[in-house]
Amino acid sequence: MPYVTSAERAGIEKGQRIGVQKGEANILLLLIEKKFGETSANALRERVASADSDTLRLWSERILTADTPDALFH
Repeated sequence: MPYVTSAERAGIEKGQRIGVQKGEANILLLLIEKKFGETSANALRERVASADSDTLRLWSERILTADTPDALFH
């Protein structure tokens, strides 16, 4: 097993967090499209893409009861 410096380890962990966050964002966008129809709203996509994991999880729970995409964010 190769030696991994603490800086490399931090980079690996950051990459993993970013990967998980992107996956969560993609799943939420898929759920939004399945529930509300295809959305081409760039503002919505950008908002989801820039959200942190905790916020994405909150919005993913809200989609269960939201009547509109806007209701996810309030």
